[in-house]
Amino acid sequence: MGIPYDDVVLVKQPEKVEDPSVITVNCPDKTGLGCDLCRILLFFGLSIVKGDVSTDGKWCYIVFWVVGKSTTRWSLLKKRLVEACPSLASGIYFYRSELLQQPKPPEVYLLKFCCYDRRGLLHDVTKVLCELELTIKRVKVSTTPDGRVMDLFFITDTRELLHTKKRQEDTYEHLKAVLEDSMISCEIELARPEITTFSQGSSLLPLAITKEMFSLVVPVEHCGSSTSNNVSVTVDNSLSPSHTLIQILCQDHKGLLYDIMRTLKDYNIQISYGRFSTKQGRNCEVDLFIMQADGKKIVDPKKHNALCSRLTSELLLPLKVCVVSRGPDTELLVANPVEKSGKGRPLVFHDITLALKLLNSCIFLAEIGRHVIGDREWEIYRVLLDEGDGMMVLRNEIEEGVRKMLMGWD
Repeated sequence: MGIPYDDVVLVKQPEKVEDPSVITVNCPDKTGLGCDLCRILLFFGLSIVKGDVSTDGKWCYIVFWVVGKSTTRWSLLKKRLVEACPSLASGIYFYRSELLQQPKPPEVYLLKFCCYDRRGLLHDVTKVLCELELTIKRVKVSTTPDGRVMDLFFITDTRELLHTKKRQEDTYEHLKAVLEDSMISCEIELARPEITTFSQGSSLLPLAITKEMFSLVVPVEHCGSSTSNNVSVTVDNSLSPSHTLIQILCQDHKGLLYDIMRTLKDYNIQISYGRFSTKQGRNCEVDLFIMQADGKKIVDPKKHNALCSRLTSELLLPLKVCVVSRGPDTELLVANPVEKSGKGRPLVFHDITLALKLLNSCIFLAEIGRHVIGDREWEIYRVLLDEGDGMMVLRNEIEEGVRKMLMGWD
């Protein structure tokens, strides 16, 4: 049943530049594997234009047709995809107890640096951290009256090497190359236990912000042209004696397949067969034959409605974005749901800071935190913008620009 380790993930580059690359995954199955793979593809900036998945419940075969960039690190991508796949031994000893054990949480480090402020600085730093595979868990950024910026990044290391002097020096050199003479100081240290607990924990969000961001379940009217407002989710139990067919028609956006897989993973739904494709660039069709963890189709109408409602909500508005007034100041708020596994959507802060840089908007304060709202955990990004001439006019542009960047819409 095993296959060579190097063949677990195969990446085939196209013969023509305009054609997509093909990624094939052939490994033991587990619930949520599709979500984990799609999260990695999203982190590496790949767009999935087509996908096929089939499994017998023990072994799965997945094919992604993806569009990358000239800077895509294909060998590193393959390595991360292989690491996300269950070990080959688990295909023989399916779901042994050690396979179900939760991995040890990664060590949290505190990256603390001070520098002179300049436009786009926070995005440049965030881009470096992403390229180094340093995951940002929390951020606190503040600007002093004399133009200095104090940044506190709570980060984890995908490579698990940040405890080494070489990795820390490499991080410093990459940051120095971007910040140049504007860097004043830079320190990396293992976060103290009390800080680690704070950085990983959830807290309640102020009521005013909760009302502003979550007053409507699917605020289609509020979001206007930047909302993917054509979503159809249907359920059919007539085509298979053991599977429920979920059919989805919607507008494409960055991370669309991840949003679908994330929702199914949170509901502990298994996919036996699935097909995903984009039509005419912006429209997507998804067919998924699914079943519950007990191996049965979904026959309870309440479960049908709950799943369809959640999928519709996630596809209409996978991230919540709004710009609000805080007295004389302007604050950008962005929220995205956290997986039940504790993992968040990748590159959100990267895209927020990139959009603001392109809009020539300066960041005065920034915070990332996790908060419990209702029965779900959310990652909340709060960015206080530096007021400038014409800011009142630009508020709609800021909201529109950030949302389009997050959704991958030109």
